[in-house]
Amino acid sequence: MAIPTRYRERLAARCDGQIVVTVDKDHCLLVYPLPDWEELERKLVRLPSMNKTARNIVRIMVGYATEVDMDASGRILVSRELRDFAGLEKAAMLIGQGNKFELWDEETWNEKRDAWLSEDDDGDLPPDLESISF
Repeated sequence: MAIPTRYRERLAARCDGQIVVTVDKDHCLLVYPLPDWEELERKLVRLPSMNKTARNIVRIMVGYATEVDMDASGRILVSRELRDFAGLEKAAMLIGQGNKFELWDEETWNEKRDAWLSEDDDGDLPPDLESISF
């Protein structure tokens, strides 16, 4: 998988091409610059281990976390295990999400995107989003 040209320089400056790829419960992959992953990992491992939900999140995200290096052409090698988890076969979509990317199988992304766009808006926004104008 190749990181788009417009992000390569920023990633190289931010993390010297060191990337961490892990799984997400939506069956996509999360792609983090190493410093951002390390910050998140510190928060994850501090979650209460007696809480079943927290423990499962840590098991999955930290357990699947794989360090990879971006080559000079902006490519990263995603392991077969991670590709299988996300159902990555032919075409993939890399979706920017602020401090990380989501890597989706293109067909799965299109289906999920269409479903999200067609969901009824119940007007129940989290308080943090109520103050943002889109």
